[in-house]
Amino acid sequence: MSDMFAGMDISASGLSAERARMNVISNNLANANTTHGPGGKPFIRKMVVFREILSDAVDEDNITGNGVEVMDIVDSKEPLRKIFDPSHPDADENGMVAYPNVNPVEEMVDIITASRAYEANIAAFNAAKAMANKALELGQ
Repeated sequence: MSDMFAGMDISASGLSAERARMNVISNNLANANTTHGPGGKPFIRKMVVFREILSDAVDEDNITGNGVEVMDIVDSKEPLRKIFDPSHPDADENGMVAYPNVNPVEEMVDIITASRAYEANIAAFNAAKAMANKALELGQ
């Protein structure tokens, strides 16, 4: 990757990663009340794990990053919510229903954070693009 376009590549990787994060958060919100999913189990909240993409030329004193990527999408370890509702078709013998471990407020905070990170990457990409255009103008 040339140095001239490195900033754009890094921003593009951030855009892709944050888009994936927003998709996972949207899926969590859509399934916040899914008590009977595949296998008859309640939906489990998913979380995105990012990993830094390191430069091929690694120097001990100067490790250069080349962006970020989605390393994995993992299930949350938080316990399921138990609510007493004996009339619910998924209620157990004690009348308790296991609901997904999705907290809509937390998901909304996460999606706002992901949206702001996405916007920041767009701004950085546009700044890098403007600098590249100015560099091309200098050569005229």
